[in-house]
Amino acid sequence: MSGQKKDRRKKPRNAPIDWDEVKRKVEEAGERLSKGRELTGDEAEALLLKRAEALSAVVGERVEEGFIEIVEFRLASERYAFESSMVREVVPISELTPVPCTPPFVLGIINLRGQILSVIDIKRLFGLPEKGITQLNKVIVLSSEDMEFGVLADEVSGSGRVRSNSLKTLPTLTGIREEFLKGVTGEGLVLLDAGRLLDDKSIVVRETVE
Repeated sequence: MSGQKKDRRKKPRNAPIDWDEVKRKVEEAGERLSKGRELTGDEAEALLLKRAEALSAVVGERVEEGFIEIVEFRLASERYAFESSMVREVVPISELTPVPCTPPFVLGIINLRGQILSVIDIKRLFGLPEKGITQLNKVIVLSSEDMEFGVLADEVSGSGRVRSNSLKTLPTLTGIREEFLKGVTGEGLVLLDAGRLLDDKSIVVRETVE
């Protein structure tokens, strides 16, 4: 019985538009009209629905252009963010194991569901005021094709988005090295370049646990 029912579930809003199908429907409608046959009610409704879906998709794409999806967090008293596309997950900090003979900004390693990840404190890397670790601290796991590690955040505020054209370059901001800075919004949110952090060989710690 279920195979005979018409599937009336709505398509996902982000489902791709089949432009070839839309074009075919429009051409069919034109052929019918040119032959003097009016569209049936169902045919007209289906055609209008296809046109509305196509228009909605185009408008939606235009609205989203120019925005950057972010994960916002705090370091000391300042607001920072990474692009969401570079963030794998956010986890509480627990069972942090110090690693000897590493730079001061390397806090140690954590075991994340069997995966060993190094955790760095970019406050030390950037010369920001340090705070003790509390329950509010989180580890933001950054990920690329070649590298993954955690960044200690004093607090994670949540996700959001910023306009890319709102970002201004301030290389001298709080001692942040220019290559790690993507820009600062008018509200003082500092967007860091997670890709550059992940590619910087000087801050990568590779640790294998036997």
